[in-house]
Amino acid sequence: MQSGDRRLETGGRRRPNASPHSAPHRLGVPLLVLAALAALASGDWTLSAGALTTVESAGALEPAVARVAELPRMRSILVSVDGKLLAEQYFNGAAPHRAANLKSASKSIISVLVGIAVDQGHLDGVDTTIDQFFPEYLDDTAKKQITVEDLLTMRSGLETTSNRNYGRWVQSGNWVRHVLTRPLVAEPGTQMIYSTGSSHLLSAIITKASDMDTHSFARRYLGEPMGISVPRWTADPQGIYFGGNEMSMTPRDMLAIGEMYLNCGRVGTTQVVSEEWVHTSIEPHATRDWRPERAYGYGWWVRDLYGYDAFYAWGYGGQFIYVVPDLRLVTVMTSSPNPGQGLRAHRNSLYRLMEEEIVPVVARGI
Repeated sequence: MQSGDRRLETGGRRRPNASPHSAPHRLGVPLLVLAALAALASGDWTLSAGALTTVESAGALEPAVARVAELPRMRSILVSVDGKLLAEQYFNGAAPHRAANLKSASKSIISVLVGIAVDQGHLDGVDTTIDQFFPEYLDDTAKKQITVEDLLTMRSGLETTSNRNYGRWVQSGNWVRHVLTRPLVAEPGTQMIYSTGSSHLLSAIITKASDMDTHSFARRYLGEPMGISVPRWTADPQGIYFGGNEMSMTPRDMLAIGEMYLNCGRVGTTQVVSEEWVHTSIEPHATRDWRPERAYGYGWWVRDLYGYDAFYAWGYGGQFIYVVPDLRLVTVMTSSPNPGQGLRAHRNSLYRLMEEEIVPVVARGI
């Protein structure tokens, strides 16, 4: 990511050394053009003059949407440029006002809530150590040095509660205690160890620091100022809302989150979360050795797409909020959250769709 306040507001340019990709295949019948005309008549879409905000430009995305429609796990795709919705389609029973399970894309929302907690003075900052919140579970001096930032960046050093350890964790009687009694397998603040338990601790910290459960906090400080719905979601046996999984939002509300971040934490004249937090949270803070091309910020993934810096929320099964700041592009994709065959192939298809079709189409229009 580029540094400085203009990172989210620069003009659309590919990096000079970025390799070009082949142009997307174009279908003969512009179905999105017809959809756009119908939507304009019904008032469902907002299209205006300018780069990629004409009906013809929306039609250029039609091959990508047609390809998505062929994926049996797909539920929705929404594409906006500079706040103008260019494509919105639903599949396999999904609908505009039906909430989607974000799965691990919830971690990005938890990150936003932590930023708000810092802005509101509930938390002193990301250097705050966790010992003040969980003294009853911490008798290890090294564990007491774990910071809020370590949890945000998956560098707590604690053994993961994800993957093969996930079932044992969520079946335990106390999720927070289970996380904090895992052994340290790395020094805090050093190695990235992806763990939903780390994100769950952030939800517990929000609850303790604000004297509000995480759902109430999210409704008050995120839902109300943004005008979006934040339904209740799963809580642990102690009533701590799941930090890092099982949140749900409509695809349109997911798009609103992406556009809020695109606009440096603002919705209209309202600063939902500070610009400083947005910039810091999408900087690459950690990587895993076997996937160096994909970095991790504060609950957001960071990578290159077609030569452009991008960041995104990512959840199991194919739940995505993609933001490409230089193109003013936000794309939401939702998929079946259920286990089944073809999960990896489906996810890889969505990656390719973004990098080889959607981003190039938008880039050519700027």
